[in-house]
Amino acid sequence: MGKENRAANNNCAQSNLAFTASWLHFRATYHMKIGLCTSVQQADIAAKSGFDYVEENVQTLLMAEAADEVFAPILKVAQNAPLPTLAANCFLPGALKCTGPAVDLERIVRYAETAFRRARQVGMRFIVFGSGGSRQVPEGFDHAHARDQFLTCLRRIAPLAEEHDVIIVVEPLHKKECNFINSLADGASFVEATNHPHVRLLADFYHMLKDGEDPNEIVVHGKWIQHVHVAECEGRFAPGTAGEDFGPFLRALKQIDFKGAISYECGWKQFPEQAPGSVQGFREQIQQAGLA
Repeated sequence: MGKENRAANNNCAQSNLAFTASWLHFRATYHMKIGLCTSVQQADIAAKSGFDYVEENVQTLLMAEAADEVFAPILKVAQNAPLPTLAANCFLPGALKCTGPAVDLERIVRYAETAFRRARQVGMRFIVFGSGGSRQVPEGFDHAHARDQFLTCLRRIAPLAEEHDVIIVVEPLHKKECNFINSLADGASFVEATNHPHVRLLADFYHMLKDGEDPNEIVVHGKWIQHVHVAECEGRFAPGTAGEDFGPFLRALKQIDFKGAISYECGWKQFPEQAPGSVQGFREQIQQAGLA
């Protein structure tokens, strides 16, 4: 075996150990984890504000179509950050279509393999598949065909997620943001049809509020839900900005014995000044709902 192959194997082994240690620590110290959708460069501020982890951006952190040497410096930043990077959103760029007449499935598969491999190196567990620009169904395009395309995509990339021990979570988006997969029922239908343990569902309180989706839908589709996003309906601001009551959604999570994590995916009026009080107030809502 050449020096380059030995080095690659050593790097892979180190990444696997780092991932395993990160995930075991997360589970061993379990309480309801609250994360912040931000860059790893902001992890220090997030930690001081009371967050437990960072949720990054696949496109800017994992850079799935960039060379490994381009990714290496930011990998070091992520691995040395004061908080783990548990998840990443914005999976596919808008120009890389997963529905419509311009789908390049083989490019998506190559993109996914690199993204998932790098996610494991970072110590990441969840890849959020919202990607409204990518999955937006073009006007006049058959939605049944789009459904088949999206399902085929999930079935092709699910084994890659399993290989790198990450979980794809399908994120329903509200109707004004995207015209495809707009409810937990929609998302659950794809998860069930994919029939793979590394494809699961995300519940986003903001998107549910925007479309008036009943919090009880969390209970109905709870067996698939493994990740959650939160923001207030008004302005998509952080919890506590306008006093949004998330109790019905949190009590629904309690009913399904949710043991995942909740990420703030929101804007701020005054970050970081606002963040500690927001986290404290949201934790109080979690406790009132009976969640750990």
